[in-house]
Amino acid sequence: MPLCTLHLVALDPAHSNAQQSFLSALKSAKLSPLVLSRVIRWIILPSTFSTEHLLARNIHWDFLIILPGTDALAASLQPLILHTWRITAGVPSRLTQDFAAKNHKMLQPEPGSVPQLNNDALEAKQTTSSAQNLELSAELKDWIRTFSTADAPEAKGAVSMFNLLSFRPDMKSSYLEYGKAFASSIGSSHGGNAKIVGGVTHVNGTARAKEAQDGVGWDEIALAHYPSILHFADMLADKEYQDVNHKYRVPALRDTAILMTSEMGLEGWGEGGKAKL
Repeated sequence: MPLCTLHLVALDPAHSNAQQSFLSALKSAKLSPLVLSRVIRWIILPSTFSTEHLLARNIHWDFLIILPGTDALAASLQPLILHTWRITAGVPSRLTQDFAAKNHKMLQPEPGSVPQLNNDALEAKQTTSSAQNLELSAELKDWIRTFSTADAPEAKGAVSMFNLLSFRPDMKSSYLEYGKAFASSIGSSHGGNAKIVGGVTHVNGTARAKEAQDGVGWDEIALAHYPSILHFADMLADKEYQDVNHKYRVPALRDTAILMTSEMGLEGWGEGGKAKL
């Protein structure tokens, strides 16, 4: 099973035009990411694992980069980086094969191929007090309302949710039931697609067996695609989705984290032109 490493990068704000400088340096390093996306915001915060690396000092993450293999980022990029965190996973070859072509179709879908949004306006959707159980909280709904009306490529285009997953003992089978339902109905009906899924082997370069003593630590990663943030909101507000979420997903997880990212506006970063940031 091919190994892929997911890198979170926080840039040093002391550098002028830090994001564009980093993209130029990434191109010069001749790296070929499966995914290069800009981090937008946390949807769910980790509560137990890797919090000192992911949340300490109120880190603002700039990019998510998914590279084949296990190497750290090139040394030439380090002067631009303030913080970085990486996690390596074995990803089935059926997912990585022809990934660029499949990913392009998701980012630039053919007319009529994207599920229609729910007829209920965002304003009418019921909310909860927190998004930690992958529900539509009042705060998240307010943020989506503002974000989706902005004049930016990611406001109307596809988004990807980077998931970190830690399972309770003997509860992975419950999460697999959620995954089956996500792929067949509750996610796919809203355009959801788990485009990268893998079992964790290393965290920050340390083998999981050592980092996660007694089976405690991150077990899997997933990158889930949605045609837009409004499709994601539709899913969270869907009663059928929440019935399955609370029956299978929530009880299965000891800890989880979700970061919203977007590849929109970055498609041309390696083709000689400037990415639209």
